[in-house]
Amino acid sequence: MSAGAPGGAGREGGLRVALSGLTTRGRSFLAAGVAATVCAYVLGQSDLLRVGLLLAVLPLICVYALHRTRHRVTGSRRLTPLRVAAGSEARVQLRMDNVSRLPTGLLMLQDRVPYVLGPRPRFVLDRVEPGGRREVSYRVRSDLRGRYPLGPLQLRLNDPFGLVELTRSFSTYDTLTVVPRTEPLPPVRLTGESSGYGDGNQRSLALAGDDDVIPRGYRYGDDLRRVHWRSTARYGELMVRREEQPQRARATVLLDTRRLAYVGAGPDSAFEWAVSAAASTLVHLLERGFSARLLTDTGSPAPGEAAGGFSAGGQEAAEAAGLMMDTLAVVGFSDGAGLSRAYDAVRGGNEGLLIAFFGDLDDVQTELAAKLRRRSGGALAFVLDSAAWTGLPPAAPGVLPVEERLRRLRHAGWTALAAPPGVAFGELWRMAGNAPTGTGTSGGRS
Repeated sequence: MSAGAPGGAGREGGLRVALSGLTTRGRSFLAAGVAATVCAYVLGQSDLLRVGLLLAVLPLICVYALHRTRHRVTGSRRLTPLRVAAGSEARVQLRMDNVSRLPTGLLMLQDRVPYVLGPRPRFVLDRVEPGGRREVSYRVRSDLRGRYPLGPLQLRLNDPFGLVELTRSFSTYDTLTVVPRTEPLPPVRLTGESSGYGDGNQRSLALAGDDDVIPRGYRYGDDLRRVHWRSTARYGELMVRREEQPQRARATVLLDTRRLAYVGAGPDSAFEWAVSAAASTLVHLLERGFSARLLTDTGSPAPGEAAGGFSAGGQEAAEAAGLMMDTLAVVGFSDGAGLSRAYDAVRGGNEGLLIAFFGDLDDVQTELAAKLRRRSGGALAFVLDSAAWTGLPPAAPGVLPVEERLRRLRHAGWTALAAPPGVAFGELWRMAGNAPTGTGTSGGRS
């Protein structure tokens, strides 16, 4: 980013802006000078008149000098990395370049950051020679996930007496994305996983469809024997066939975000635990070669690379993981009262493994959650209880005890576990491999 520092006459604000930059000291000098001048005129004291004129003129001279000073200063910001996990630090590096022919005076640099990232950083830069540059850096950290703007960068110019201060803001800003914390999960045997990439016993060919008929662009490492010459001639670039792509095992991660399903907020709340656990699950599934998608109770999947929000393979899977983490960074409570839209979203029945994180459920929503199992190849549920997490009554009336919710889900074929406060998700994940399963499930590994 770049912007010009204060320029000369004719620029925005002109002398009026410069006069508004008088500090408290400068205004005090001006007021004292005017008062002394009036008193000297009334009393006929020439010495007092000279003192008054000096006090009144000095701030005006500083205003004019600072206004006429033409500095051309550019600034840039580099944020490393652009995406961090909650509780981790990111480094912000600021660089100021003096591209004018005159040296600058004392510069005060300030960057605007949200309060959750820490105190507002301020730096004092010494005189910058013509063509010179200065670099400073600071670190930001947040325990709360979200997207936080950094900037705009502000530059303050002062006269040597501290009577005038002019502020200029640069035009651009950067965005830091704080994603949920994730933890590595052990490979365990879960129910209902289909064969495909990962540790399955076999790999099957993909079903015929438009995705397999339409050639794609050539990528480094592709077998030249798969070049589709007719499409190459048509598009003017190398195109290869896709008919031999194996089918990838699918998995859907369902996150219950209903406001009525949780009590409390903050980094240690049940909802934040569910968001972090969902993020860990998605990262684990993608690392194991699954084609995964993120779904909430609103029925809208997070952005993905393939149809229905499912991630594609290879580099596209890494990009899809980034998109899902960005979605989880800003996900909040929904105003929905039920899981009906999520139920409709998995109506296709080809969702593979379904892993759900449920909050408080009443009788109707428990039955609807149980029916989700019938439309999935396998189902694993982690059930959170607001009463256990906060000691407060549930936000919604008629919430079933967690034992009853678990019993009904298991009866419908779910592998269901309670998620008590303070438990590590990695331990629950390991327990899921040995937990009792419902009827009609088959083995696999994740």
